[in-house]
Amino acid sequence: MCLAIPGKVIKIEGDDALIDFGGVRRKANVSLVDAKPGMYVIVHAGFAIQTLDPREAKESLKLWKEV
Repeated sequence: MCLAIPGKVIKIEGDDALIDFGGVRRKANVSLVDAKPGMYVIVHAGFAIQTLDPREAKESLKLWKEV
């Protein structure tokens, strides 16, 4: 089972993106999805594997904060 926290794409350079996970920033490869700065993505093993609707991402982040 994989638990995923949405991250917000800050900037993209080639296939690599800087992604903000609630203040923690990490790089991830975005070649598998059509991501743009400002979008939310799910990252697994260093690769963005899914983009998320902003409302869906914010609801997920809200639930994580409650936990």
